Parts: sequence; structure tokens; C-alpha cells
Amino acid sequence: MIPTLFRIDRRYEEHAGTFTLQLNPPLGSDTTGFRPGQFNMLYAFGAGEVPISISGSPSDKNGLVHTFRTHGLVTLALARLGEGDSIGVRGPFGDGWPLEQIAGKDLLIVAGGLGLAPLRPVIYGVMEGILGQRKATLFYGARRPQEMLYRNEMSSWREKMELELSVDHAVAGWQGRVGVVTGPLAAVEIDVANSVVFLCGPEIMMRFCIRVLEEKGVPLSSIYLSMERNMKCATGHCGHCQWGPNFICKDGPVFCYGSVSRWFNIRAL
Repeated sequence: MIPTLFRIDRRYEEHAGTFTLQLNPPLGSDTTGFRPGQFNMLYAFGAGEVPISISGSPSDKNGLVHTFRTHGLVTLALARLGEGDSIGVRGPFGDGWPLEQIAGKDLLIVAGGLGLAPLRPVIYGVMEGILGQRKATLFYGARRPQEMLYRNEMSSWREKMELELSVDHAVAGWQGRVGVVTGPLAAVEIDVANSVVFLCGPEIMMRFCIRVLEEKGVPLSSIYLSMERNMKCATGHCGHCQWGPNFICKDGPVFCYGSVSRWFNIRAL
């Protein structure tokens, strides 16, 4: 429950209101190990703490990377911090993406907006060739081209995986798809018996993506989603993130859709 003091080594704005922080651990401290899909609690002194997924590479032992959008007092305080400032870190917490399910199968990574951040460590695994997948495809949708995360990395991602990018609103010079991410997902041919889907984004987007996948015959047990909401303590004690019989902070945030479909489809839950 006691945060470790990290230093902000790099800070850059992905687009208006969305920031990425590169954090360095204390000298001699080995506190950077994590599994893709896990999150940390970031503490802004004088404001409080907030759960933020880890979006760097697990093989990078030089620090931690977090991408977040300003929404509330704590994230606004985090956004005001600069390089060299201190930040408190607790974690990592939660259950991550089931990488052991990928070997020998097609991997479909489906992300919307900020939902790419929890999936970026998986993409790094694809780039490093350590996941053993047969083929990897990223389906990524954003409101506008300038609101896409990690745009400077996408050209290198194309070397190891297929990218299907779409935006809700195009601008001059945009050559990709216009429309929601379910469009390219519905158009692709899926080997349903040998595919694994990792999904993260706004809940309404995930609902429609799951509907497309179900219509294509993808087994519910092959769909995994990240439910990052209402987490406060990260240890399951406060009960704020209880979701059916689960606590998202310690039983998730990554869940197999087949095991939570009952709860996911209750609109008010």
C-alpha cells in the first residue's frame, strides 16, 4: 500500500489532453517487472492516486511507461508534472493478457482510442518475436487521425503485423478507412478455430466488436477483454470495482469473455 518514489524521465503529449510518462525507478531498485495487461496506481502528491495501465515493453528494465487521458483531479495533477518531478507508484496489480494462449494461433488485437495503451505491451511482444503467434493483426480505431496513439511507431509495427486503421472523422491527407473499427473487423476472414482476440476500448465499442466476432463464430472462450473501470484501491478491499462476483482490480482487469458474458451484458451493472 506504500508507493515507491519514481522520477519522470520523459513526458510527451500524444494529443490534446492525453500524455505519456516514462518513469525511472529509484537507483538500484528492481521494480519494473510486469505482465502485459497489468496496471499501476500512480500517486500525484497532494491530489491522490489513480489506476493507469502499463504501456511499455516488459523486456525494458529501464523504467515504466504509462499513457493516460486527463479526466478528473488526479490525472490533471499528473498532466501538470514535468520531467524530473517525482511521482508515487504502487504495483503492478491485476491479471494480464493470457500470452500462453497465443502460440501457433492468429492474434487479433482490437483497440479503440486509449484502449491501445494496455495492448501496446502485447504488440511489443509481437515485435520481439516472443509470443509464437502464427499471424498478428491490429484493428485500431480513433475519433480522428491526430488522436491515434503512438503514430510514430506504427510504421515499424507494419514489419511484423497487419494494421487495419480507421477513424470516425477524416482530415485532409488521411488515406485510411473512415468509420468505426467494426467495419474492418467484419470484413476480415477469421480462422475461428485457431484465433485469439484481445480487445480493449470504450465499452460500447467492445460490445459491438464482440457481436461481430460472435456472428463470425469466434468461440467466447477465445475472446479476452480489459475492463478498466471503478478501480480505487487495487487490492480488492474497498469493493468499489466489484463487477458481479469479481473485483476488477484483482480478478482482472483482463477477463475471458466466456466467463463474464453474463455480467457484461447487464447494461446497468
